[in-house]
Amino acid sequence: MRVVVIGATGNVGTSVVSALAGDPAVQEIVGVARRRPEWTSPKTEWTTADIRHHGLVEILRGADAVVHLAWLIQPSRDERELSSVNVGGTRLLLRAVADAGVPALVYASSVGAYSPGPGNERVPESWSTHGIGSSYYSRHKSEVERMLDGFEAEHPAIRVVRLRPGLIFKREAASEIRRYFAGPFLPGSLLKPGLLPVLPLPAGLAVQAVHTDDVAQAYRLAVTGTVRGAFNVASEPVLTGKEIASLLRARLVEVAPSVVRAGLRLSWLLRLQPISPGWLDMGLATPIMDTTRARDELGFSPRRSSGEALLEVLEGMRAGAGGPTPPLASDAGGPLRIREILTGVGRRA
Repeated sequence: MRVVVIGATGNVGTSVVSALAGDPAVQEIVGVARRRPEWTSPKTEWTTADIRHHGLVEILRGADAVVHLAWLIQPSRDERELSSVNVGGTRLLLRAVADAGVPALVYASSVGAYSPGPGNERVPESWSTHGIGSSYYSRHKSEVERMLDGFEAEHPAIRVVRLRPGLIFKREAASEIRRYFAGPFLPGSLLKPGLLPVLPLPAGLAVQAVHTDDVAQAYRLAVTGTVRGAFNVASEPVLTGKEIASLLRARLVEVAPSVVRAGLRLSWLLRLQPISPGWLDMGLATPIMDTTRARDELGFSPRRSSGEALLEVLEGMRAGAGGPTPPLASDAGGPLRIREILTGVGRRA
């Protein structure tokens, strides 16, 4: 197989490339990124492209499958820029997939595409994917879901798989995740288990997570198999406030979501951290996913628990860990994180 991975140098992309390289069914991997990495991986050649501006048909021609991972999280203060990649870029990529005659597309959807959930009841892949309106991330994921509905109706011969994972963590992505979601002022030392006596978290918090290397295996299985449709992907257990506090050996203090949201909004407006309040809304409203289909039909079997994945990325943040590509580089924020501050927290990618 010849597999093209769009967005191959980030948290998920690097693990997907490695997982595909280890599969005997895959003979050639084309990693596509805006910035060419120095990192080398077996069976992999690199090409630079921006899905908004570069014709992808020639890159995709002859591919047996395309994995679409390209997605902007930042700059959170410029939704036009985010939408140009997340929605506009995806639209151009879908057109290129059809024009190049690629028989399979595996797309990185998310739990964030789902509409608000029914409390503690787990939802299957048929749950509504109309998102959480106050979250740009959720709106964009939902918009692409509608786009894929139309694409599948227009091109029924193309096998389309949508993976909907929860939070995705690995040690090598620690610096990237900190930059995107916590910003330059987070002291990594505070993340050591046992250091914080109390842990304030919003009441009702319950999220799902998965280790990046495990989710990469789900992508490999989707690429090399014959499945179609959507798959919820997550490890156990669900990370409730109580579970997170236990992992960090701290006493949980539940805070009213309205209070947390107000603090998050103020810190975002003051440019102290890079995420808007919509991220909290999405985290509290999205449903808990039922992963039965991924286990039974895709063969997904995670090796690490959600707690292990969380602790690994927190340890990476304490250590300032990074990876071998530009998005994952531990020094991407500049000395003392000064580049993050000078370019505007959450203002530029």
